[in-house]
Amino acid sequence: MHSAIRFDRPGAPDVLHLTRVERRDIGPDDVRIDVAAAGVNNADLLERRGAYPVPPGAPPGLGLECAGIISEVGSAVTSWKVGDRVCALVAGGGYADEVVAPATHVMPVPPGLTLIEAAALPEVACTVYSNLAMIAGLKRGQSVLIHGGAGGIGSFAIQWATAIGARVIATAGSESKTQAMRDLGAAEAINYNTTDFVAATLAATEGNGVDAILDIVGAPYLERNIDCLALDGHLVIIGGSLGPATIDLGSLISRRASVSATLLRGRPEKDKAAIVAGVTRDVFPLIESGAIRAVVDTVLPLEKAGRAHELLESGQTVGKVILETGRHAPK
Repeated sequence: MHSAIRFDRPGAPDVLHLTRVERRDIGPDDVRIDVAAAGVNNADLLERRGAYPVPPGAPPGLGLECAGIISEVGSAVTSWKVGDRVCALVAGGGYADEVVAPATHVMPVPPGLTLIEAAALPEVACTVYSNLAMIAGLKRGQSVLIHGGAGGIGSFAIQWATAIGARVIATAGSESKTQAMRDLGAAEAINYNTTDFVAATLAATEGNGVDAILDIVGAPYLERNIDCLALDGHLVIIGGSLGPATIDLGSLISRRASVSATLLRGRPEKDKAAIVAGVTRDVFPLIESGAIRAVVDTVLPLEKAGRAHELLESGQTVGKVILETGRHAPK
C-alpha cells in the first residue's frame, strides 16, 4: 500500500483527499519511482470537475508529472537503475508517493535542479516541444504568439522560444503578469483585458503576423488567432473552450495557414516516448545551461491538493503549483 490523492465524486477542490491505495505492479519495461514532488496542471482541475475524459488504460488518480528517485526497474529496462534522480511524464496517478511509469517516459533531472523544480518540467516541456517544435516547426528568427504566458505552459514556452532565437509575443490578464512575461523573455507582453491582442500582435510584427500561435483558450479565440497568423503560419490549440467554432476558410487559405488541435495525455506510448526523447535531447540542455528555469509559484504538501487546485483556479499564480510528498528531501 502507498499514499495517493483520490476523489469519490466530481466536485470542488474539497473532494480531494489523501488515502491508502494498492501498489501497482511493475511491468518489464517500467520503472517504479519514489515520488518527491508532483506538478499540478489544468487538466487535473478539469478531471476533478468531471469534465476531462480519462484515456482508456490510464492509471487511476490525478497527476500527469512527477519527480523522484527510482526504487525498482523492470526486467527489460537497461536505461535506468535504482537510485537515479528522474522526472517523468505519466498518464495519471502522479499525486502519490510512488508511481509506475514506462521507462521511455522518464527523463534525468537536469544538474543543479531540485526534485521540486524538476517536477515542474515534464508536462510543460513535453507540451511545448511537441506543439511548437514538432508540429508548428518554430525556429530561430521566427515569431510566436503565446496565450496564457504567465501560466505553467506559457512561462515555459516563452523561455524555450526565446532560447532557440524566436521572437515572443505573449498575453495575460494583468499588468503584474505582463511584467512577469517580460522578465521571462517576451519581447511584447499584452494585457488582453486592456488591449486588443490582434491589433497589438499585428503592430508588433509590422502587419505581417506571427509564424506560430500556442493557444489555451480555444473556440472564443479561433477567428482572432487566424487574423494574427503570418503566411504559412500555424495555430496550435491545446485547450480551453472546445465547443463549436466557425473558421473563415478564405482567411486561412489566403495565408496558406494551418490549424492543429492536440492533447498530450491520450497519445500512444510510442508517440510520447518520441516526445520525451526529443525533450531530453533538445530542451534539457537549455535548462542545464540556465537558458530556461523551472518557474514554481507555490509548493504545498501532498495532502493539501485541494488548496493547490484552489490556487491554480484563482488565476493568480505565475508558473507551476507543486505538491511535495516529504519523501526524499530536495537536493
